[in-house]
Amino acid sequence: MTPTNLTLNQKSRELVIEWPDGETHSLSCEYLRVYSPSAEVRGHGPGQEKLQIGKENVNITAIEPVGYYAVKLVFDDNHDSGLYDWKLLYDLGKNQQQHWSDYLQRLAAHGYQRKAPGQII
Repeated sequence: MTPTNLTLNQKSRELVIEWPDGETHSLSCEYLRVYSPSAEVRGHGPGQEKLQIGKENVNITAIEPVGYYAVKLVFDDNHDSGLYDWKLLYDLGKNQQQHWSDYLQRLAAHGYQRKAPGQII
């Protein structure tokens, strides 16, 4: 499924994705950054994932289309190697609460406290 619209709001640090099934997902730049599909974040195989820490204030500076199947998000921390295909973006939106909860649990397990604890994804 291909989004019908992508809107980046840099002030609120959110990417709003509208889908043809009527769903709309608002995803924070931090959330998208920590769930980047890049090898830098996910590694090259199971167990090689690298927990992303300190991304509370990251923003997206550019969205570059990749064919008809994905976008490359360019972040202001110079991360730009992940290709976010439509299936991944839909999953990140549809399952946002579970993914975010998992991320917060992994941060806590590593003894890291987010610097923006009141921020809503």
